[in-house]
Amino acid sequence: MSIVSVVIVLVVVGLLLWLINAYVPMAEPIKKILNVVVVIGVVLWLLSAFGVLGSVNHLNVGCGRGEITRHR
Repeated sequence: MSIVSVVIVLVVVGLLLWLINAYVPMAEPIKKILNVVVVIGVVLWLLSAFGVLGSVNHLNVGCGRGEITRHR
C-alpha cells in the first residue's frame, strides 16, 4: 500500500469523524466511545498496513478450550 493511499484514507476517516462529531446530535459519552473505537480501528489498520500485525491475522481466538492457537 502506498503512502499516498494511506494519507488519503486517514484524511477521509478524519473528515468523516469530524463531520459526525460536529453535525450529528448525540450524547457526549457516545461521541467519546465512537472516537475511541475509530482511533483504535485506524491504529490497528495502520499497523496491519505496514506489516507490524501481519502475523496476528493467523491467530484464532476462542477455539472452545479458552486458549489462543496459531494456525499455519
